[in-house]
Amino acid sequence: MYILYYSPGTASMAVHLALLEIGAPHELRKIDIDAGDQRQADYLRLNPTGMVPTLVVDGAPYYECLAMLLLLAERHPEAALAPAPGTPQRATYLQWMAHFANTLQPAFRQWFYPQDFARAEHEQDSKAFARRRIEAVWQRLDAHLAAHGPYLLGDDLGVADLYATMLMRWSRNMPKPATAWPAIAALAERVKARPSWQRLYEIEGLTEWA
Repeated sequence: MYILYYSPGTASMAVHLALLEIGAPHELRKIDIDAGDQRQADYLRLNPTGMVPTLVVDGAPYYECLAMLLLLAERHPEAALAPAPGTPQRATYLQWMAHFANTLQPAFRQWFYPQDFARAEHEQDSKAFARRRIEAVWQRLDAHLAAHGPYLLGDDLGVADLYATMLMRWSRNMPKPATAWPAIAALAERVKARPSWQRLYEIEGLTEWA
C-alpha cells in the first residue's frame, strides 16, 4: 500500500498515473494548495520542501516526482514501465527522465512564477527566457519521437511518457503548447486515450485538456 499526497494537475499527476498503470494498491490524500495545506507542520514533517507530491512507501515518506517515478518502475518490473538495468534503452530512459526533471520542469516554474526569478520590471523577460527553454525541449522531444517513437522508448508506454505528458499538459495555455509539435501531439493522444488517464481525471476532478 502506497500513500500519495497530491494536488490535482500538479507534479503529483505523473505519480498518480504510474500507480494506476501499475495497479498497485494506494491511498490518496489531497493537499489543498490554495488553502496552504502544504505549509502545515504535519505535512512539512513528511515533505520539508512544502510541495507535492509526497509518496509514503513502506511507512517512509519521499519527495521529488522523478525519484518516485524511478522507484515505482523499479519496484514493479512486472508493469514494464522502464527498461531494466543493463539493457540498451536504459541510458536513453535515464537521460530523458533527468532532462524533464532538471531542464523542463524548472523552466515551467520560471514560466508560472517569474516573480521568483526576477524583479517586477524584468518578469516578462524571465517568462520569455523560460518559454525559450521549454520550446527547445519540445523541439528535441519531437525529433526524438519522430525518429524513435511512437513512445519515448519505442513501441511501449513507460513512466517517461507519463512524465512527459503531464508536462505537456502544463503548456496547454502557453502561446505555443507542446501539441504544436506533431509527434508530441500524437504521443499526448495515445496517453490520454488510456484508462489510467481517464480514471485520474475522474478522481482528481480535472476537465482541461481531457
